[in-house]
Amino acid sequence: MNIYLSKIWRLFGTAFCFTVFGLGGVVIAALWLPFYRVRYKNNEDKRKQACRYAVHLTFKWFVWLMYVVGVTKVDTRGLEELKNVRGKIIIANHPSLIDVVVLISIVKNADCIVKQTLLQNIFTRGIIKNTGYISNADPEELITDCKTSLEKGCNLIIFPEGTRTLPNTEFNFKRGAANIALRSKKNFQRVLIEVTPPALTKGWPWYKVPKSKIHMKLVVLNEVETSSYSSDSITKSVRQLTRDLQQTYREDFAKFDKIYEKQ
Repeated sequence: MNIYLSKIWRLFGTAFCFTVFGLGGVVIAALWLPFYRVRYKNNEDKRKQACRYAVHLTFKWFVWLMYVVGVTKVDTRGLEELKNVRGKIIIANHPSLIDVVVLISIVKNADCIVKQTLLQNIFTRGIIKNTGYISNADPEELITDCKTSLEKGCNLIIFPEGTRTLPNTEFNFKRGAANIALRSKKNFQRVLIEVTPPALTKGWPWYKVPKSKIHMKLVVLNEVETSSYSSDSITKSVRQLTRDLQQTYREDFAKFDKIYEKQ
């Protein structure tokens, strides 16, 4: 298949996958997840956990679908570190639109922070309401909800950048992830993501198909101990932890290939 035909095929494949994703969210929220409302009607935590596991399985299937139709290939290293984690904060850089889909497909009982606008989206609101994913609408309530989620054994996925990274730009971390970790007294499990060629990043429409198949590589890195970040001022500790995380990610991403090959 020549380059032109390959690009046309991947354009249709991408359109197909996004259509399946959108409609699948509506169907699952309407036909599958309500079953758990009946089964666990007296246990809300069990119900949400079952719904999150259903999304985990669905996203795992969706990642496979993207591979089968030739849109995306996903390779992971150090995956065993994420298979049975419980009550962990998992942080990652954010190069593409499908990062959270891939991570939830890997991590069981994953919780995440979602934009309030997604609760008004017909394709996503049913999933969010059933799983209990955390809204970012209220910053104070957000911290409390994250602590509660972690205490219940959920694994919280956070992108410290807060939004997708533009290609060829340095990571710029917000303080939210560090704030949640220090107030929850939790460490970070780090994940490093590389997407080549760059695609589905901020301001990148789905129909802008790259010249070749999207290749996503994920490396599970060492856990970051946060207990050493303690001072009289939580604000000062949050700033320092954020700076250190940002610098570590910049250094690790600069040598991504060496880290990937070593694992």
